[in-house]
Amino acid sequence: MVIEEEIDYRGEKYRQHYEDADSFADLPYSECQQVYGICFYGDKLVIAYNGPKQIWGLTGGHIESGELFEQTLHREIREEANMEILSFQPLGWKRQTAVDGTFGYELRYACAVRPYGAFERDPASRIVKIALIDPADYKQYFDWGKITDYLIKRAQALILKNN
Repeated sequence: MVIEEEIDYRGEKYRQHYEDADSFADLPYSECQQVYGICFYGDKLVIAYNGPKQIWGLTGGHIESGELFEQTLHREIREEANMEILSFQPLGWKRQTAVDGTFGYELRYACAVRPYGAFERDPASRIVKIALIDPADYKQYFDWGKITDYLIKRAQALILKNN
């Protein structure tokens, strides 16, 4: 599946190009910026609240220097949700281009997770709480357009099928 769309995110406009992918090996590592998990604990979608930005979203973040994509995924889910990844698989990538022409790739994975224990706070102190919600209700928390609609449905179908 390929999806093209323009979004306005917090006052900034972006062009987005999404493609399904079973692997990210063909992407230029230096242009890959973020890794996010669309995580399910049972049949609930895991979302995180960024206190400084005062917004809900998916768990994930920036790739640290020299870090493999899967290492970023595991680290970010542990840090932001205090959860262990039981299984995961690539969903696809998004190339996001700003008005000034700068761009980067964001990678998306479907994940089945379980808590290590109670959530306290991520080490960077950005994520201040998490919630387990019905995936159908995610737009009550954030709405990132048709790419996210597609990804949440696709991730849910894959996780429920494989777990």
